[in-house]
Amino acid sequence: MNSKAQRLMKLFWSTFGISAFTFGGGYVIIPLMQKTFVGKLKWIENNEMLDLTAIAQSSPGPIAVNAAILVGYKTAGKTGALISTAGAVLPPLIIISIISLFYQAFRDNRYVSLVMSGMSAGVAAVVIDVVITMGWDILKSRRITAIAMMFIAFILAAFFSVNVILIILAAGIVGYIQYIMKRKKA
Repeated sequence: MNSKAQRLMKLFWSTFGISAFTFGGGYVIIPLMQKTFVGKLKWIENNEMLDLTAIAQSSPGPIAVNAAILVGYKTAGKTGALISTAGAVLPPLIIISIISLFYQAFRDNRYVSLVMSGMSAGVAAVVIDVVITMGWDILKSRRITAIAMMFIAFILAAFFSVNVILIILAAGIVGYIQYIMKRKKA
């Protein structure tokens, strides 16, 4: 098997494994992708992963799938995007298909309900870890605009209940203006 095929296989099984053993959605998958593709495989730089995460969050659709598409494209082009998307989508599809067969038994089961409550607490802990990790990375970057936008976005969402979509759009506009200004200087 050539190195491109090996890379595609590694990409598929990495996204498949992350998706199969993650509970809680995209915000839980992102740090696992970061640990895998930045830390373990070293296919992506940390700053690039932050950028890919921002794009995945601001794009329509599930953040986990968006992140898989972007990571796949970054690491192996269009084929990588398709492979990583398949790896991210197949586990939930399989799991939900199996659960749907036994829905009646799961729906009213006290033990399943207790397990789900426990998993919710675990998801909350992982989301807090994501916030701390990404926030720390933004602070370490020492980019004043990014740091200011992070705090302003938090304040607007937490204290003024501003719609998150508006915050994302505003942050995207600020980022685009920065890009244009940076390009004019070069």
